[in-house]
Amino acid sequence: MDHRQLIKNIKSGQLENIYFLHGEEPYFIEEITNAILENALEEHERDFNQIVIYGKDAEPLSLISELKNYPMMAARKLVILKEAQDFKHFDYLEGYCEAPSPTTIFVVNYKYKAFDSRKKIMKSILKNGIVFKSDKVKEYLLNDWIQQTVKGKGFAISSKATMLLAEFLGNDLGRIVNEIDKLSILIEKGTTINEVHIEENIGISKDYNVYELTNAVAQNNFQKAFKIVDYFNHNPKATSIVMVIPNLFKLFSQMMRIHFVPNKSKDGVASYLKIHPFVAGELLAATKHFNPKKIAANIEVLHEYDLKSKGIGSTGAVSEGELMKEMVFRLLH
Repeated sequence: MDHRQLIKNIKSGQLENIYFLHGEEPYFIEEITNAILENALEEHERDFNQIVIYGKDAEPLSLISELKNYPMMAARKLVILKEAQDFKHFDYLEGYCEAPSPTTIFVVNYKYKAFDSRKKIMKSILKNGIVFKSDKVKEYLLNDWIQQTVKGKGFAISSKATMLLAEFLGNDLGRIVNEIDKLSILIEKGTTINEVHIEENIGISKDYNVYELTNAVAQNNFQKAFKIVDYFNHNPKATSIVMVIPNLFKLFSQMMRIHFVPNKSKDGVASYLKIHPFVAGELLAATKHFNPKKIAANIEVLHEYDLKSKGIGSTGAVSEGELMKEMVFRLLH
């Protein structure tokens, strides 16, 4: 069950006795927990029946006592164990999870990593509640996730605007949603969000960003690439070489793989690399400018400048902007 369906069930009143929410992606865990907070109890019931305990402070016997206590002037009580990755006594909860109180909703927030599914307690929770594993959104699915999230808020978004958000914010779903929420306040409902909206309201330049630099390099457009890098040199807050190098490495790695793909159609490449067909089309066009030998040489260049950016192998004090200029010159010559 995905998080949207789980939240839909919670809002419709289908509440379980135990929710064990764990995994690397904290955003989904927070969304599900918030849905439970909003729907498990009426507002006037929360003062006496909503208990939040943090993992590092939780005493197992006190926690079990809270779980077994009856609700006060309400049909049920809600107990949330937050930051449960800091709780070291899950073995003590095995008995409770085997026979949970029918009047308690117990929510466990175990963030940033997966809980060991081989533990006995997991079998008890699966029998008497819900276990939700919150995985990171795969990189090749991130653009689709952004578009679905924007659509769910009553907007559309252009491909370029989607790419800008993905490249600038990375796989940080919380930050992405915060920026989309900001846009939803500032822009009229039903609008198609484009790169101008992103630039004016989020501060990501539509012309001078890592995505445009990567495109310029892919198109072997030295003039455009050098212009963008010069902008970065004069505006250090716009990006850093630490963000630029991984994006260029990804570009050349994907191009190298395309050179050896049997099916070089746009859909064939998209399927093989697990990327959006739009991106596959751009990469296919880029491979015309770089043969495998040049791609291999460029990957060596990126490795060299990754070391230089960390102070290894560089001579004297050179700014990040100057390093990027040198690097782009060598990539395109």
